[in-house]
Amino acid sequence: MKDTLKNIFFKIWYWYISTIDKNAEVIFMNYGYSNNSHKIDLNPEDEKNRYSAQLYNLVATGVEISDKNILEIGCGRGGGLSYVNKYLKPSSVTGVDLNKKAIEFCKKHYPKNNAIFLQGNAQKLPFNDASFDAVLNVESSHRYPQIEMFLAEVYRVLKVDGYFLFTDFRKNTEIERLKEQIIEAKFEFIKDENITQNVVEALKLATPARKELIDRIIPKFLNELGNNFAATVGSPTYNKFSSREFEYVFYVLKK
Repeated sequence: MKDTLKNIFFKIWYWYISTIDKNAEVIFMNYGYSNNSHKIDLNPEDEKNRYSAQLYNLVATGVEISDKNILEIGCGRGGGLSYVNKYLKPSSVTGVDLNKKAIEFCKKHYPKNNAIFLQGNAQKLPFNDASFDAVLNVESSHRYPQIEMFLAEVYRVLKVDGYFLFTDFRKNTEIERLKEQIIEAKFEFIKDENITQNVVEALKLATPARKELIDRIIPKFLNELGNNFAATVGSPTYNKFSSREFEYVFYVLKK
């Protein structure tokens, strides 16, 4: 029941952001990544999304993806896939998301010829077998009701020797089960990294800008919900990461 309520809240919040964000200021919806030895170069117009972009850079550079066909499952409002397309030079990028408004937004804001955006279910992907060289999934899988179906679909649409580039969080008691599910899906672990502290650091650094945006575009009576959604310092979500009740992992997996 709790998971169902979380998913309902997320859908409502997503709809709300899509409705009020007239200037396309919210294009990333992840918690971010900070590491002094992993500071990426960004154009000035992308600097405001540094920590969210750094999370995508970490994940997408887990293997060489230039000139490859890339799928992102759970592309949201497309900021991450747009970063990958702009800076890492894949042959093509495809984004799929369950949220219709998110896909409409992506089609409007990222009209490049090598970018395709489709509405679709992560647990029943609308693609042929062996269609992609690499699949990205960034901070999305924790909302999927049947993770085994999702993993089976990723495995199916990947080419032989293709890579699944995955990052997300779970309760600390659920991480081992997640690893078991990945192994049961026949993926090979190439990299297994806990990045919780890097996410906490990113949240600290991003909090002033996120609070300013929340204060500016969200009515006062919804500010507490907005801060929890963005995991600003002091919010319940931030505290769960800080106390390590939530653990954030990054995996490079091979078919």
